[in-house]
Amino acid sequence: MNLLPANRLNYVKEYYFSKKLREINSLIKSGKKIINMGIGSPDIAPESSVINALKESMSFSKANMYQSYQGIPELRESMSFFYKKHYNVILNPENEVLPLIGSKEGIMHISMAFLNKGDKVLIPNPGYPTYNSVTQLLEAQSLFYDLSIKNNWQPDIDQLFKMDVSRVKIMWLNYPHMPTGADLDSSVLQEIIIWANQNDILLINDNPYSFILNNNPQSILSIPGAMETAIELNSLSKSFNLSGWRIGMLSGKAKFINSILKVKSNMDSGMFYGIQKGAIKALSLSNSWFDNINKIYSSRRLAICELANLLNTTFDPNSVGMFVWAKLNDSSLSSEEFVDKILYEHDIFICPGTIFGSNGEGYIRFSLCIDLKEIKIAINRLKS
Repeated sequence: MNLLPANRLNYVKEYYFSKKLREINSLIKSGKKIINMGIGSPDIAPESSVINALKESMSFSKANMYQSYQGIPELRESMSFFYKKHYNVILNPENEVLPLIGSKEGIMHISMAFLNKGDKVLIPNPGYPTYNSVTQLLEAQSLFYDLSIKNNWQPDIDQLFKMDVSRVKIMWLNYPHMPTGADLDSSVLQEIIIWANQNDILLINDNPYSFILNNNPQSILSIPGAMETAIELNSLSKSFNLSGWRIGMLSGKAKFINSILKVKSNMDSGMFYGIQKGAIKALSLSNSWFDNINKIYSSRRLAICELANLLNTTFDPNSVGMFVWAKLNDSSLSSEEFVDKILYEHDIFICPGTIFGSNGEGYIRFSLCIDLKEIKIAINRLKS
C-alpha cells in the first residue's frame, strides 16, 4: 500500500524531546546512569488531599460516564475563584472559563478556532515550539518576533509597530517566559494590548509558571483592556505537580470561549470525573502549598547555579519558573554540540536553547524538576 501522509506533515518535525529521549533511554539500557535535567516534568508529589479527592470520587455512581465538555460546574467555579484569589480577575464560571485536558490541547483548539489557511501568527523567538508546530499544521504562516536579553526577553514594542500585521490573527505570549524565566512586564503588556485592540489581533498568554519561584503572580487579564483582545491559558501541571493528570484551563471573554468550545466539543468527550474532583481540591489549596514547593525549587536552583558556573555560563540566579536559562561563554561549540558533549562525557542531559528558536543559539536550559541529590551528583561528575 502506497499511502502518503498529509502534506501538512512536511512542515513539522518530530518533537525534539520525543527523539532525544529515545537516545537517552538507549544509553540507559546500555548501562549509562544518565542524569536528565532537560525536561520540565514536576517530580514532587501532589498534595495528599488532592490524591484523596480523586480516590474518593470513585464512589460517585456516574464517575465512569461521559462528563460535560465544559467540565462540571464545580470545577469552573473553582477556576473562577482561583483567578479572583490569586490574580484579582473576575470571571463568569458559566461562559468565561473552559477546562482543558491539559493546556497543550488548548493551543490546537484555539488555533483551529481562529486560523484559516494563509493567516499569520506572531510567535516568540525563543519560545515554546508547539506554537509554531500547530500553526504550520493548520497551514497558517509563522511570523517570529525577537526576544533578547537587552529587552529583558520582553517583546520590542517598536518592532511590533513597524510590522505589517494586515493578515495577523493571533499573537502568542508566554509570561512568565519559558525558556528564559523572564517575568511579565505589565507596562509592556499594556502597550501590546492597546496595539492588539487597534489591529484586531487575538493575544494569547500561556501562563503555567506564575507560581513557581515568583512572588508576584500575574495574569494578562488583570491589565485594563485585556478582556477585549486577550485570552489566557493556564495549567495545574506546574503549579500543583499534576502534569500527568492533564488539567488545563482557558479564560477570557465569552465570545472567544464559545468559538473554542465548538472545536473542543468535537475533539473529546469530557475530562475524567475523578481528575476534575482532584483539580477542585488543588485549586483550593492555601498559599502554604506554593511556599513549600518553592523552598524545594529554591534549593535546587542554588545547586543548578553552581553547576552552571562549572560549565562556564552566565545566567540570572533569580529567574522565575522551573528552569535556569544560561548563556554559553565559550562560543566554539553550538548549543546542541555542547549539550551532546556534556551528555557523552559526563552522562548529564541538558536542553539546548536552539529547540526554542534561532535566538536560543548560544544558550542552554536546566530544569529544576530533578532531586537535589541528583544535581549534586552531576556537580561532582563535572568536578572530577
